Amino acid sequence: MKKNVNLLLLVAAAALGLWALAADTPKNVTGAQAKELVQKHKALLLDVRTPEEFAEGHVDGATNIPVQVLESKLSSFPAKKDTDIVIYCRSGKRSATAKALLEKAGFTKVHDLGGMSNWEK
Repeated sequence: MKKNVNLLLLVAAAALGLWALAADTPKNVTGAQAKELVQKHKALLLDVRTPEEFAEGHVDGATNIPVQVLESKLSSFPAKKDTDIVIYCRSGKRSATAKALLEKAGFTKVHDLGGMSNWEK
């Protein structure tokens, strides 16, 4: 019985720790915040969709590097590691993947807009 209580306490403490960590994780930027980063802070606006999606329409001024090839392009990436970068895709899944990849590579100011439609909100 005591082992079960200890295990329950350990699981509860771990869950509380993960919740606290998630609470400190920066949320996605809003369209207004993304626009300000790009316009006032000269952030790199990065579209991580496919070239075909990019050709069908994109946010003016965006650079297209598909998430599938992003890691292989890091040696020639068009931003320094302390440059603000705003990432978007179609729905937010690929931008979240790209954000994690860039942060793992040492980029410190990566902002996830999520889906391109958020630019207009």
